[in-house]
Amino acid sequence: MSAPSHSLSSVSRMGPKGPDVQSWAMVRKDIAGALRLWRLAVSLGWLDIKLRYRGSVLGPLWITLSSAIMVASMGVIYGRLFHVVNREYLPFLSLSLTLWQVGISGIMQEACTCFIDAERTIRSVRMPFFVQALRVIVRNVIIFGHNIVVPLGVFAIYHLLPGPEALLSIPGFLLWMLDGIAACLLLGSICARFRDVPPIVASLLQIAFYVTPIIWRPTQLGWRAKWLLLNPFYSLLEIVRGPLLGTVPELRVWGTAVGISVVFCVVAMMVFARVRSRLAFWV
Repeated sequence: MSAPSHSLSSVSRMGPKGPDVQSWAMVRKDIAGALRLWRLAVSLGWLDIKLRYRGSVLGPLWITLSSAIMVASMGVIYGRLFHVVNREYLPFLSLSLTLWQVGISGIMQEACTCFIDAERTIRSVRMPFFVQALRVIVRNVIIFGHNIVVPLGVFAIYHLLPGPEALLSIPGFLLWMLDGIAACLLLGSICARFRDVPPIVASLLQIAFYVTPIIWRPTQLGWRAKWLLLNPFYSLLEIVRGPLLGTVPELRVWGTAVGISVVFCVVAMMVFARVRSRLAFWV
């Protein structure tokens, strides 16, 4: 097997407490190079979708169909269990499931294999690692475009189409994309070195699914709903879901989401800067 194109001489010196100046310079160069190759990232993300459904009759429409079946089945079951009206519950459930499966859980799980899945490319082509992170985001944006059809269809059935408040979800989506890139740099770097981390992340996300208001509404907790801010997924979910459901998230919810994102991005950049020069040898 041929050696990676990233030669050993390019390995940056690491300080005892974190990345040194040279490491940060290489990270900036990596990001700048990836941004210049954004068209390549879009092409790779679209190619991933085409290859995933190659030979399929419906193609990516299977994503929409499977999402619709899940929403319909869970809506009937949990609607009866919670004794709620479908007109109020199905729009909440369909939107929550879509945002969770694609926007949060899906990106985090794919972030774990961001660099592992691109092993052949990383070993054979000199390309900014940041391109692989953009590739994951583009791929999930396409998947989200297929899945969002389901909640929009539910909204249309019950004549509950989003109003002007929905525009407030745009900053939330942008924050999600930033967090998604940070997740690729952080989890992708860690999982390239420790291959047991992806199933651990998947297990933690399963737990988070049930403790986050996705299939149940925050109002069901009563006064205890204030403790939901301790769940980092709740605030990130609410800044996008709330406006689409016609409510404006509270400032404390936005503050918590932004604070979590800032810390997450800083940690991700520090880890990526420290291990970037070794990624080609880990994958």
